Amino acid sequence: MAMAEADILEIAAKYAPVLMFDLNEPFYPDFVGISVLERPGASPSFRREIDFPMEAVQYVIEYAIWWDYEIGHLYEMEHVWIYVGHDGEVVDCEASFHGKVLRGMLKDRMNVVDNQVFLYSQPGKHAFSPLPVVFELLPDLYSAAGAKAGCDGLLVNELFQDYFETNAEIDARVQKYLLSKSFIPAMVFEEYHLKLETFMPWDQLFTLIPQRIKSRLKELEHWFEQSSSSSSS
Repeated sequence: MAMAEADILEIAAKYAPVLMFDLNEPFYPDFVGISVLERPGASPSFRREIDFPMEAVQYVIEYAIWWDYEIGHLYEMEHVWIYVGHDGEVVDCEASFHGKVLRGMLKDRMNVVDNQVFLYSQPGKHAFSPLPVVFELLPDLYSAAGAKAGCDGLLVNELFQDYFETNAEIDARVQKYLLSKSFIPAMVFEEYHLKLETFMPWDQLFTLIPQRIKSRLKELEHWFEQSSSSSSS
């Protein structure tokens, strides 16, 4: 029997990961799409199969974390998967990292406190890691948040390609706006607790996303017009 929406959201709230954001981070999550997998199968919102031994894992909670912006492009979605055992304990965690998947729980469970996993978010780009030192290995850690801000314009991936599209004018507006948000990562992090009022079933978030994109594009059009008129006066 399918789990009720209220039960899904209650479970998601109980096991929600704690995110660690850079002190200079300009963008925080807007929504979280929740799915609970009680048996192995395809992820509802990420191109991967979620496999787990049912004798050891009761269910996997998928958190599809949505931002209207990241520093490189308009909109961002990153993922956390929490594996819960039959005794109610978190037994594993995985997290998205630039389209890949990393283990999210350290071997010694040092980043698990009171059954909540702590994950670091790459400054501006939001990829997750249980260790912030991983970000220091990225050659564009600072340039991505600085000179390259907005370089990807409006991202259109396969999940949403039937719902919206971009062009040179839109990409230019996105880039100009995000350049105004560019920053230098402090590489000092603080706790961020996901807001429970932003949680919703994944299907509901998927329906909402095209509306969010449309609203952001209208705001950017207005912002661009104001910015252009003020610079010419």
